[in-house]
Amino acid sequence: MGARILNALFVTAVLLGLWQALVTLADLPPFILPGPVRVAQALWNNAGLIGWHALVTFSEVLAGLVLGSLLGIVTALQLATSGLARRLIRPALVLTQALPVFALAPILTLWLGYGLWSKVLMAVLIIYFPVTSAFFDGLMQTPRGYLDLAQTMQATPRQRLWRIRVPAALPGLASGLRLAAVYAPIGAVIGEWVGASNGLGYLMLLANGRAKIDLMFAALVVLACLTLTLHVLVSRACDRLTARMV
Repeated sequence: MGARILNALFVTAVLLGLWQALVTLADLPPFILPGPVRVAQALWNNAGLIGWHALVTFSEVLAGLVLGSLLGIVTALQLATSGLARRLIRPALVLTQALPVFALAPILTLWLGYGLWSKVLMAVLIIYFPVTSAFFDGLMQTPRGYLDLAQTMQATPRQRLWRIRVPAALPGLASGLRLAAVYAPIGAVIGEWVGASNGLGYLMLLANGRAKIDLMFAALVVLACLTLTLHVLVSRACDRLTARMV
């Protein structure tokens, strides 16, 4: 773990150095590309403002991640245990992916307003299919030997599901949840860009409109840190759950 942190810090330092070198050597004006020093100053000077908007975005992302993941898990279980559900729901799931989720953001804002829930629903929609698909694939790929052994021992369908198929599908579910942790902030920010009065996406648009590009980059850096932190936390939780149940 220590080596991974050192590697991450080293890569970050190299990227920041290249960024600063590009700004200095190309003599780029701050309204085109501010250097990391200016962005750090903007982050320090506006820490309270950025922190407030980050809290709003984090609450939207967390609510969307929880609701979308639960909905995806329930749907995958239903698809795996019901042939009727597979015939009715699975084609609808595939069909929904033909429609770009981002295109729904204006409609959701129109229906649900500029508050929290239009952003939460955007996050739910963007992570629902990856979680459902990953968990369903895991449930349908249970090693045949396990199922034959359960049948020999006269296990009920419910016992086969919860004691064999679900534990065997946890790595697939973990992959879906890791993707969801990265995609959920995208959905929330897209919703904030379309219509909001709070959040990091709203702050980025506001800063861009006022030509405060350093503030916009500072909000972007905080959003990236939020996404990385969420991804690490979800990955660790998935690793512990998988190690405990598999």
